[in-house]
Amino acid sequence: MSQEEPQSTEPSETSLEESTTAPSAKSANTASTKSIIREYAEALIIAIILALTIRVFVVQAFKIPSGSMIPTLLIGDHILVSKLAYGFQLPKDCEFQLAFPPVTCFSSTMIMNFDSPERGDVIVFRYPEDENKDFIKRLIGTPGDVIEIRNKKVLINGEVFVDKDFTQRVDPGIIDARISQRDNFGPITVPADSYFVMGDNRDQSLDSRFWGFVKMDKIKGRAFLVYWSWKGQGSWTDWIRWNRIGKSIE
Repeated sequence: MSQEEPQSTEPSETSLEESTTAPSAKSANTASTKSIIREYAEALIIAIILALTIRVFVVQAFKIPSGSMIPTLLIGDHILVSKLAYGFQLPKDCEFQLAFPPVTCFSSTMIMNFDSPERGDVIVFRYPEDENKDFIKRLIGTPGDVIEIRNKKVLINGEVFVDKDFTQRVDPGIIDARISQRDNFGPITVPADSYFVMGDNRDQSLDSRFWGFVKMDKIKGRAFLVYWSWKGQGSWTDWIRWNRIGKSIE
């Protein structure tokens, strides 16, 4: 009988050892899983915060949906806009929304000036008649400039503005100013802290000729690069405009 006792106790000892070590391994695995999930969650949160910070203060991507800036920008161009082109802007007049990004800001305060918007800059701004929309146009008139359009020719302070290198006019007809201000406009003086903008596709652009000036605090930044261009028409080999990728916006 005495020789049978160890045989009867060995299974119980083995069982006891298993019962003490198995939960420990399970807890370790659970802790490890939680640690991995936590690390991924933290990395995701940091990435989102970083992306939003860059988007708000440094650079923002936009897609061109219309042809108002042809030939400079084509429908399907994806562009980058520098938020620091004119200085460090602090957003204001913000609203929270259930979307991405979760906050929309309708104006900004320049707390550190780097440069002033110049004639010829291609800028993105909040559309004055619906600030939920962003528009892109070329800056034509700066504060104090006298703008006039005579039979499609743009005059700035009485002198013809040479724009043939970056514009197109597809309609040879001239519209009387009593019907539309497209071809004959002004003269009008650009107010302080405001800018007069026009689309490069002059005959097919909704711009300052129709809805007025752009305030400085409504300018989001200056467009500087086409990073992607998608045509999506014709032969599949032509869907991507490879020659436009990396093109500077001038």
